[in-house]
Amino acid sequence: MSQAHQANTAAPTLVAPGFTCGLDATLKIISGKWKPLILYFLLRGPTRYGELKRAVRDVSDKVLIQQLKELEADGVLRRNDYKEVPPRVDYTLTQLGQSLAQALEPLCTWGTENMAEMQKIFAERDSWLREKQA
Repeated sequence: MSQAHQANTAAPTLVAPGFTCGLDATLKIISGKWKPLILYFLLRGPTRYGELKRAVRDVSDKVLIQQLKELEADGVLRRNDYKEVPPRVDYTLTQLGQSLAQALEPLCTWGTENMAEMQKIFAERDSWLREKQA
């Protein structure tokens, strides 16, 4: 086999150990049903737990706490405990978290612009699934 052919068929290089590409790295951080919403709402500024709970509707306390801890461990957000009585804690995005949340904004815009179409598609899919189950 020629050297030119070998160069063309070489396996793609990894972006970093453990990641196949930049999207893979991003998805590892935002994987989880609620993490993108948490990041989006934290983009507004420091947010207390109760405010996040109200903003991210339908999330359980257990899952919200778990996903906040994971995002903190990933260096995306910071938990600020003010060591007061009664307890006061809020969450803020780190610089890394701000850049990630800003990268999600175009997805939010796309969702807003296409919401009516998505509602039609999901309603059609739900009716198709109901017919199939019947």
